[in-house]
Parts: sequence; C-alpha cells; structure tokens
Amino acid sequence: MSEDHPRDRFDLVPDAAAETAFLDAWERGRLHHAWLLCGVEGVGKATFAYRAARRLLGAAADPGRGPLGARRDDPVSRLISAQAHPDLLVLERLVEGGKTKKSISVDQSRELPEFFSKSPSQAQHRVAIIDAADDLNINAANALLKVLEEPPERGVLFLVTHAPGRLLATIRSRCRRLSFPIWTPDRLETLVRNRTGVEREDAEHAAAMAGGSPGAALALASGATFEMDQLARRWVEGDIDRAEALAVADKFRGAEGQERFEVLMDRLISAVKMRALGGGSSGHRWADLWERLQPLPERTAGLNLDRGDVLAGALADIRRVQVQQERMG
Repeated sequence: MSEDHPRDRFDLVPDAAAETAFLDAWERGRLHHAWLLCGVEGVGKATFAYRAARRLLGAAADPGRGPLGARRDDPVSRLISAQAHPDLLVLERLVEGGKTKKSISVDQSRELPEFFSKSPSQAQHRVAIIDAADDLNINAANALLKVLEEPPERGVLFLVTHAPGRLLATIRSRCRRLSFPIWTPDRLETLVRNRTGVEREDAEHAAAMAGGSPGAALALASGATFEMDQLARRWVEGDIDRAEALAVADKFRGAEGQERFEVLMDRLISAVKMRALGGGSSGHRWADLWERLQPLPERTAGLNLDRGDVLAGALADIRRVQVQQERMG
C-alpha cells in the first residue's frame, strides 16, 4: 500500500457511523472540544482523525470518499500531507537516531496550550491530534489535562487510544468517546485484495490473523511481514530449525534489524496466542507462554538486550510447550 501514514489515506473509511456522528455534532453546533477515539490498534482511528481534521480546516468535501471525505488535491489536504498546515498540531513519539522514543514527553504536551492560545490563521478551527494518548508519560498526561480543563475556543483535540482504560479517568471524563469496531473477516479480505492484489488464500489468511484490524491485515499481506508470519506459524506448529533460527537472528543488526526483530516477535506472539485460543489440553500452557512473551519486545529495546538471544529464549520456551503437548498425546 502506497499510503503508509494515516495523513495520506483518503479512500479508507474506518467507520461510517463514527463519521456520521461527528458530522451531525458539527452541523448542529455541538462540536465537542475533545474526542477520544477508541478501538484496537490499526482499526483506523488516526485515519479518522486526519479525515476530520481536513474538513475542520476547510478542505473541500468529497462525498465519494465517505462522510468525512475530502479532495486529495485541495490546498488544505496538501498542506496536511506535507505536515505544513499552521492550524494543525500532531503529537506522536519522536524518532531520534533511528529509534522511536518510548513515550510522548511533557515538553511535547506543553506545546498544546501555546498552540490553542493562538487564533486560527487559515481556518475556522485549530486542531491537534495525539497519536496515541496511550504513549503520554504521566507528566505529559497531566499537562494535557490542564488543556482539557480549560477548553480552547475554536479548538478541537483528537486523542487516539488503543487502551482507554489506561488513561487518567479525568482525561476520559472530559472527552466525547467514539468507538471504532473491529472489521469483519470478509471486509478485511476485500480490503486486502483490493489494496495489495494478493491471492484469495493469502488475503483470507491475513484477514483471519489481523484481529479485526485493517492496518494489521494490510501489513500482514505485505511481502516481508507475510514471510515473517509464515515463519512464525511454522515454528509454533513444531518445525523449529536451529540453523534457520540462527540465520534469521544474524539479520537483527542495526535499525533495519531492529524492525525485522520486532515484526518477527509480533508474529511469533500472535501465533502463540492463536494456539492458546485454540484450547485443547495444552491451551493453558500456550496462554501462559503468550503472557510471558508479550513484554519481550519492549524489554529488549529498553534494556538493549541481544535480539538473537531473546529469539533463542523464546523458541526454547515454545519448544518446551510443544514437548509437553507431545507427552500428553
């Protein structure tokens, strides 16, 4: 898919009902100053935020692209895609030295009051997007709360969240919530086939593994991710070749190697989760393993652990569960 970032997606409608609800509030003069966009990661919450931002900032409507559709060639749309619109502020984890920071800092969050204190320069509103609010550290969350307690005039704030329960209750209570449901496998399969052109069987597999997330489905259908997913499923099913694992781990060096490691671990953890959900006499063992594997990618980055050693340890744990399952017949 060529449209990698949500700000560049014009034809994906995450949820028509959410867009209609937002438009209804706007047209009736009841536009809330803060919107909490909830749902699983990759379901289209950030895409919605950018779609709403385009319209709020004056981009010409394009009904053919859904309720909040906007023309791609509109000057407002172009400014947003170029990250150059003066009335739009986006807070997300910074990338420094090729590495993405773990959180959104308090210094970033403090940009909000100054941004909203100014009048719109080109539009009727000023818009801020936090992608994702889950990434705010505690000080940044408290700085955000101060903005929510004193709603800015003609300011609209979109908070993307994959886990709203982890946010401060005082933040949640000051926002209007929009929930984005997971997509059905049929809808995901159609999306994958239309966007990537992969065969039906591969599209079905990507849809089944995506957990209702269109972003995950499209990523799974891409070449590198799809290969990693196939490898992870084969290892979890019982075919762990030590020489093959060493060869894979040898490609974990550098920034590109880190991304490769993270993708593989994500697919490995997902494959273990699928075994756990499959139940059976060993279902609880796979579930326990899934819980142990989940924090590994973040811990590896935080402690600068050797990625090859982490993979080897994970595969050893998987093999132990497989042996226990074999003994039980």
